[in-house]
Amino acid sequence: MQSPPDMLRAVVDAYAGRLSYTAGETLTLHCSANTGVTAFDVEIARCGREREVVWRKEGVPGVHHPTPEDASSHGCRWPAAIELEVPAAWRPGYYEVTCRAPGVSEPLDLPACFVVRAPAGAARPPLLLVLSTNTYNAYNDWGGPSLYTGGVRVSFERPFAPGFLTRPAGVRLRAATAPGTFDPVFEEQQRLIAEHRLSGWSPAAGWVNWEAPFARWCEEQGIELDYAVSADLELVPGLLDGRRLVFSVGHDEYWSWGMRDALEGYVAAGGNAAFFSGNAVCWQVRFEDEGRAMVAYKHDAPERDPVVGTPQAYLMTGLWSDREIGRPENELTGVSFTYGGYARCGNGTPRGSGGYTIWRQRHWAFAGTDLRYGDLLGAADGIVGYEADGCELTFDADGLPIPTHRDGTPEGFEVLATAPAHLWSNGPDGNDFPAYLPSDEPGDLEYHAARALPEGMDDEVHPIGHGHAVMGTYTAGGTVFTSGCTDWTFGLTGRDPAVERITRNVIEKLGGTRVNGSREEGQ
Repeated sequence: MQSPPDMLRAVVDAYAGRLSYTAGETLTLHCSANTGVTAFDVEIARCGREREVVWRKEGVPGVHHPTPEDASSHGCRWPAAIELEVPAAWRPGYYEVTCRAPGVSEPLDLPACFVVRAPAGAARPPLLLVLSTNTYNAYNDWGGPSLYTGGVRVSFERPFAPGFLTRPAGVRLRAATAPGTFDPVFEEQQRLIAEHRLSGWSPAAGWVNWEAPFARWCEEQGIELDYAVSADLELVPGLLDGRRLVFSVGHDEYWSWGMRDALEGYVAAGGNAAFFSGNAVCWQVRFEDEGRAMVAYKHDAPERDPVVGTPQAYLMTGLWSDREIGRPENELTGVSFTYGGYARCGNGTPRGSGGYTIWRQRHWAFAGTDLRYGDLLGAADGIVGYEADGCELTFDADGLPIPTHRDGTPEGFEVLATAPAHLWSNGPDGNDFPAYLPSDEPGDLEYHAARALPEGMDDEVHPIGHGHAVMGTYTAGGTVFTSGCTDWTFGLTGRDPAVERITRNVIEKLGGTRVNGSREEGQ
């Protein structure tokens, strides 16, 4: 999924000075107009169930600013074209900023974005959606390399490449093979990416695939959300105070030590979390420049990260499940990419049905769904697609899957449903490794085996060679639910009644909020 060389450039490129604000703080918008654009109009809109325009300004002077060669790693460093105090009337939510030059049309608007958080206090919504902006930025290839094309540091102070935040009408890109077909080749998707000059990495990250439909669905159900971004978990004191339920949605791959401390402390104190996401909490990152940039050495961390060999080695920006770090993501989410992998995502991954096989139909998550043991959930919309998380499994006396707990999965974790998944391998047969990745590097299977399995098992990949997406839940203080897959929200978009009901059950049980907006007592 490499980026086309001819990516779309906007008439006006823009980014917000920060990705997260609250009322009374100063929003800055940093813009660079193409040569010849003397003035442009700016519009800010809140995007939820409806698109609500909240602010406009016409005739902003068009000034072109050069893009530094190190923009991807150290930001564009453009001056602020607009400064605006965030009004108290702006509701919590995701806001897009569009810049248009009168009389000039582009095939796709390239908005900037930010979220507005509710002010601290008892009145703020108890349900918090944390956007996976660390993952957006890890894949963002605007202005230079991303973490997937040679970069080890990515700046948040630059625009997002086309396709991450919005797409042309009717263009629906996803990293998994479409439901109803077993074809692992993505010619049509690549054609659309090239035709509309989108980033080839945009199907794997961004607002449009996962969090946007989740936010719309919640507002349609009368569910009120507060919003934050990844780094807020570490950098905003008291962000989780008073919350009933925290959501991770879609592709939530990159977490810092401080982010995990915040959420794990919240759960231990009785707070609840719902991971409607996959590949979640896979890589550790570190923030730099007061949260304006993110560092991740990823596969090269054991050799290149300067903290290795120091007392700070636990902050190495590698796999959370790496023995050097010793904090597998299972300890928070219950599941791990190491024991999951890819589903319906190219050669070498299970083509499967795109759905979950139900194991424990009497669990509260399935109440009102009429799902039974062995039923298939979500196959019509391919909810088990792209990247999935699982745990090491065995079977109990009744023949039902249970975790071994050797991989960090907490005691009490209940396996509700499973589906096949597999880590890409660059092993001897070589026929299941993506052609666009270097042929001389280890596959995910080999790397996870070498870094995450116990000492002495490095060459024995069979414990993770046949992974699973695992839906499950556990309680340790508060309760954590995980869908175990990135593409859960495609079931909400497709209006799958069982997927919708499970989502409601999680929100009502853990968030204490009925879909009509009334609060339940207890829980």
